[in-house]
Amino acid sequence: MRHQLKHCVVLCTFLLMTHVGAGEAQVIEAVGSRALGMGGAFVAVATDSSATWWNPGALAAGPFLDLAIGRATTESAGELPARRDTASWFSVATPPFGFSYYRLRLTDIQPVDPTVTQSVNRQDRRAGVPVRSLAASQLGVTLVHTLFQGIHAGATLKYVRGTLRTASEDGVLPTRDLLGRGDDLDGGTGDGVFDADLGVIGVAGAFRAGLLVRNAFESELENEAGITRLERQFRVGGAYDAAALGGVPLVIAVDLDLSATPTASGERRNIAVGAERWLWSRRLSVRGGARFNTAGARERAATAGVSVAVRAGLFLDAHVVGGGGEDDRGWGVAARVSF
Repeated sequence: MRHQLKHCVVLCTFLLMTHVGAGEAQVIEAVGSRALGMGGAFVAVATDSSATWWNPGALAAGPFLDLAIGRATTESAGELPARRDTASWFSVATPPFGFSYYRLRLTDIQPVDPTVTQSVNRQDRRAGVPVRSLAASQLGVTLVHTLFQGIHAGATLKYVRGTLRTASEDGVLPTRDLLGRGDDLDGGTGDGVFDADLGVIGVAGAFRAGLLVRNAFESELENEAGITRLERQFRVGGAYDAAALGGVPLVIAVDLDLSATPTASGERRNIAVGAERWLWSRRLSVRGGARFNTAGARERAATAGVSVAVRAGLFLDAHVVGGGGEDDRGWGVAARVSF
């Protein structure tokens, strides 16, 4: 096991040096109410069971047992192209193992004619609006191991099954209603592929640094409606945990995408910043953050979240995402058992 997981570090380094080809990616900021409340600055913070998504290596520093179930929706429904991402999840972890199931639906609407120069606002509902929806289910097993003191590596070995559906709507309905019709689109049977997410985290006192490589093998989902590649994604993160030095229970974090990734609504290369503060003997947590897309349409979003300890070890999490008319907006809730 130690020999295999050491290869995760080598593979992460190799993948960072390889060319990232054209394709389309799931948005990383789709899962985990704590992470989304911090704007997505979570690669170096994740120690709960959402590490199976955000950084498998970070699972080594997690609690004895963490179990979470949740749902989140994020959308950009201003000018076309517009998109909506809906995610539901179940994850459980007890280091050095984790198990997770994620269900995602990515629906997008493209402009009728991308060569048209005039603005297309949400009241412009011309005939033949192309709507596409990708439904993907991910079943994963996470393995993590300590390589050296304070350095942990992990991998989420996952089976992804997806169905791509496309249609041309008459465009009478508002954008949000069209986005909600993803479930009604016609499509073929789903295709299943194997892939892996890799993660490394280093901890030195109050400082933490992490690396995430998602979709390491860039597998392709294919059915009658088309082919969607699980685009390889790279993200690094850093965090400062004041509690590790006996200070207040405050975490400050920043994440950075290392390259631009094509998505349905344009290229994304996000910078995310966030903070989390625990109060009242860790019975209440408040968090906030922001993220900025430095490529494509340059979207911005501000986030906030809260966790309440209903009883010892049982938490209810919630978050909201807000932005301008063309930026991300959304919300999510989760229940978590951790001790």
